[in-house]
Amino acid sequence: MSSLFSPLSLRSLTVPNRVWMAAMCQYSAAPDGDAAGVPTDWHFAHLAARATGGTGLIITEATAVVPEGRISPYDLGIWNDAQVTAFRRVTDFLKSQGSVPGVQLAHAGRKASTERTWVDRGRPIAPDEPHGWTPVGPSAVPFSAASTTPEELTGEGIAAIVRAFADGARRALAAGFEVVEIHGAHGYLIHEFLSPYSNHRTDGYGGSFEGRTRFPLEVVDAVRAVWPDELPLFFRVSATDWLTENPEDDREGWTLDDTVRFAKELQARGVDLLDVSTGGNVPDARIDVHPGYQVPFAERVRRETGMPVAAVGLITEPEQAEHVLASGRADAVLLGRELLRDPFWARHAAVALGDEVPSPVQYHRA
Repeated sequence: MSSLFSPLSLRSLTVPNRVWMAAMCQYSAAPDGDAAGVPTDWHFAHLAARATGGTGLIITEATAVVPEGRISPYDLGIWNDAQVTAFRRVTDFLKSQGSVPGVQLAHAGRKASTERTWVDRGRPIAPDEPHGWTPVGPSAVPFSAASTTPEELTGEGIAAIVRAFADGARRALAAGFEVVEIHGAHGYLIHEFLSPYSNHRTDGYGGSFEGRTRFPLEVVDAVRAVWPDELPLFFRVSATDWLTENPEDDREGWTLDDTVRFAKELQARGVDLLDVSTGGNVPDARIDVHPGYQVPFAERVRRETGMPVAAVGLITEPEQAEHVLASGRADAVLLGRELLRDPFWARHAAVALGDEVPSPVQYHRA
């Protein structure tokens, strides 16, 4: 059996293979009213197709723990029971096909209140526009010149968001999810606290590494406290802001060294796997994009901490994914756009590697 199609056990959960679907926003929920943040038929069809295609673990798009934590007004949420009920339909079907359902709990921070990506290229929505609101962040520093300046969170505001993440995890369990991933990457709220580029606070939540990691670790502790011991907890991190990699850029940001140090803290607090991505916090950072360009970041975390990691970033070919795993660079691969192009990527990869993925019984013929 190939490494790509061998099972992976984390706590008491076994994922049937290591072809995993990364969280990808669909911007397809209702923006307001009772249906705000509730998964629709589109979300069901989108996620279910990858389950029938043989994907081992399927993670929902960034799912906001509070309404103002949505990237756009059209994002999914998990702040009320109507959302839980609708998610159950999705998780039940994914499990029926042998896939593990996962949810990515998120707060967009200063990057919140934007349009859908296909409308004005996802421009910021001003607070006085329909469906707009004022975002929050660790500091009153806008993401870009076009962005709304966020309100700096107070200590009470930080504590409320920590509680919202814990409440989101409780609802995720009620909704049938078996993996929770905390979104700490791509310039959203948790990443904003981690990085000195966006965190200019002078209180206990800023300044030093310990200060900047305080809020993220409080979120982890709160979620782990309510998430069952037998189920795994993931954390998605941007391993670098892509500033130190550019010798011509002297701005201070989050670095790979920081990520390795932070990973050890996460591991000690019960995080079972680090989902290693990069970037998203500095709009004009120079990124060296090529096939597998983010794999080395995952590899270093795994090598220096022993922590299970998932690799991402232009992984498109079965042989490429197999090599990443077989060479010990990662424990799983998370595919994004490639699974949008081909919902049956796992089945095609299994054929290419001489393996087999169980088919839905409806596709069997005597």
